[in-house]
Amino acid sequence: MKKSVTLIALSGVLCMTSCVSKKKFLAVESDLNSTRSTLQKTTLEKEELETKFAKIEARVSDYNAKINSLTESNNEKMVMVDDLVISNNTKEKMKATLANVDPQKLQHAITLEDSMNIAVSHNLRSSLSDNLKEDDDITIDIENTVVMISISDKLLFNTGSYKVNSKANTVLEKLAEVINSEPSLDVMIEGHTDSRTISTPVLEDNWDLSVKRATSITRLLQKKYNVDPAKLIASGRSSYKPLVENDSNENRAINRRTKIVLLPNLDEFFSMLSAN
Repeated sequence: MKKSVTLIALSGVLCMTSCVSKKKFLAVESDLNSTRSTLQKTTLEKEELETKFAKIEARVSDYNAKINSLTESNNEKMVMVDDLVISNNTKEKMKATLANVDPQKLQHAITLEDSMNIAVSHNLRSSLSDNLKEDDDITIDIENTVVMISISDKLLFNTGSYKVNSKANTVLEKLAEVINSEPSLDVMIEGHTDSRTISTPVLEDNWDLSVKRATSITRLLQKKYNVDPAKLIASGRSSYKPLVENDSNENRAINRRTKIVLLPNLDEFFSMLSAN
């Protein structure tokens, strides 16, 4: 009987010891899993932070590279003169161009913008002079570095027509040579009519005529003379931008014209030109 009691007591102790150990084991296992989960989460957060930091470093590096590219060469530094921002390189090329300009033309140049107008005028006129001669039918004007070439419609179209006549080939070919030689130019072709009304099965009014004339010239420059179409803009002004009053045949002939507007990017313009 005594042995039985002893065995029962011993079994109870062993069971208690086993149960306590298992409970501790489960607790430790739970803590381990929690630690693993926390570690995994922390690892993911660390990787995300490292990725974000790498992107920030790349942006900073790219920004510094851009800053360095502007400062490593004195010729490429940007300077402000007379409220205009240009590169030193552009400024020097402009000076070289102006050295070839008639001194009388420079007398009225007060600001840098005035000098730019004269420099652009000189270079484009030099390019145009071998191709387009100014006369009663072709005029060239410069305004705020924009070059405007006005061509009388009698060189381009028959009366009331938007089909380009053969007489225009020489003029347009020479014009295309100038445009193609200068990658920095955008070119706007403007059609202008006189005030006399027009209405035909294919032309509703002067708006229609002026636009069709502009697009006819634009297509010809692109397709026949290989001008990049991305540089071309076609527009029609109808009769609402006359040069003179539409009160005589002579004046109406003056108002019937196509205006070619050359729009240069100044930095690109001077960087691509050598002094003439």
